[in-house]
Amino acid sequence: MRDEHGAESPRRAGGRAARRNSKSARGAARRSPLVVVGRVAVCLSSAAVLAASGVSWAAYHWITSGLNTSDALDKLGQHAPKHLDNSVNLLLIGLDSRKDMNGNDLPKEFVQDQLHAGSSDIGYYNTNTLILMHIPADGGKVTAFSIPRDDYVQTFNGDGSAQGHFKIKEAYANAYTGAHDKLAGQGVKGADLEAQSREAGREATLATVQNFLGVPIDHFAEVNLLGFYDIAKVLQPIQVCLKHPVHDWYSGANFHAGVQDLNPKQALAFVRQRHGLDGGDLDRTHRQQAFISSVTHKLKTEGVFGDLGKLQGLFGVVKKDLVIDNKFDVLDFAQQATNLTGGNVVFHTLPIAGFGNRNNEDVNLVNVDQIRSIVQATIGHDPSPSPGSGGAKPSAKAKPATVDVFNGSGKTGAAADELKALTALGYTAGQTSNAATQLKTTIVYGAGAQQAAQQIVSRLGTAAAVSSASVPAGHVRVTLGTDFTPPATDPTGSSGTAQSSSPSSSPSTPPDSAFAGDSVKEGGVPCVN
Repeated sequence: MRDEHGAESPRRAGGRAARRNSKSARGAARRSPLVVVGRVAVCLSSAAVLAASGVSWAAYHWITSGLNTSDALDKLGQHAPKHLDNSVNLLLIGLDSRKDMNGNDLPKEFVQDQLHAGSSDIGYYNTNTLILMHIPADGGKVTAFSIPRDDYVQTFNGDGSAQGHFKIKEAYANAYTGAHDKLAGQGVKGADLEAQSREAGREATLATVQNFLGVPIDHFAEVNLLGFYDIAKVLQPIQVCLKHPVHDWYSGANFHAGVQDLNPKQALAFVRQRHGLDGGDLDRTHRQQAFISSVTHKLKTEGVFGDLGKLQGLFGVVKKDLVIDNKFDVLDFAQQATNLTGGNVVFHTLPIAGFGNRNNEDVNLVNVDQIRSIVQATIGHDPSPSPGSGGAKPSAKAKPATVDVFNGSGKTGAAADELKALTALGYTAGQTSNAATQLKTTIVYGAGAQQAAQQIVSRLGTAAAVSSASVPAGHVRVTLGTDFTPPATDPTGSSGTAQSSSPSSSPSTPPDSAFAGDSVKEGGVPCVN
């Protein structure tokens, strides 16, 4: 359900602001690629901009004092896939929150008039922008992957425990809510309560993305709607280009076709519009990528680099609105900012397998195996499952188990069809039978069948499997619910041929057609829908 501004209506929890229907020791920072990270003029749409160069040590101390830093990456080390080299993966997080750093609502008039984002009660703590930037160890071309916010995936908490299957944007909100309720019950209040709850949200987002893509995350930056607006205000006007004119009441986007300059209010509408676009949220993702390109192009061509005076306003915003991980070397970042503003970044949008309805919400269905293969082949990484993720690759060899399928979906033949599909994947066929109608598909396993159960969870997109003494050893019991929909694509790949999970010494780069829509290349003002 959505309000008059097109935002999704929240649900009340614990008497606090309503929420959506969602519920490492890491190694020392890698020095050489981090210098390359420092060359990125990072802009998050619903995210952040960072840029500078020629900054002195004195300026460095001014810049770093008062930065908002997070320890969220510290928990992820034991669950992280291993690096093959000294490359760096940086996750950009755009938080769809109408609150300040202390959890206070932004002024109602500001939210409605300038952000055009409904009331301060909506948005909650969903991450509406997730972009993973891969910076190669040799300083070559940077590849950025945008993850559509409605991808329906297994979400995790920072300690590696599974939340269940939700939209990927909801991992933050789920963990935030759980931590907030627990901490409030322990007497934690005010800014401390907000800060600790947000840390849980960040940890969950990092863990979920890391598991989903099967690659480690080394650094991250987070900003909310206010931060985006403040950055756009410092850098205005921002030049963008549209292929077609648009008029959208929900976001406030009202633009003609072609190149045009945007003020902060218009810039936010530009990156938030999804209504009236053929690709919906996917087109909005391309808008975000194009905005990043336009901003970095402006920073370079207008002489912002090398001019500390021009940068003070920008860094003032960064210090107020941005959260970065505690290992991020701001000096390296600031001193090397110009290299990656000249067309050396390519943005891809990860594909979806179709659309569906889960938990009474419209979601993007995804083939996790396909996503991991695309990402890891692009960056030259071994496409293997994440350690400790609790989710094995469906295309890997089926783990030993006998599978029994019970039909509680009300759909004739569903159990027999699903058992046939699972048998084709390598599981041993058990029995099929009817069961009492139930809403949710459930997976229960007996002794010795946990890994097979986890594989089947990944295939069907259900809540985490649970063990039960009532299930025979070596068996997995699948009970289909009314929410059951056969997987949109064959988990062995669209060709029906199992994808190899062994490392490739010379991975082939996936074609542009493997991604959703046209890729956006940084280095100018790209024209998008």
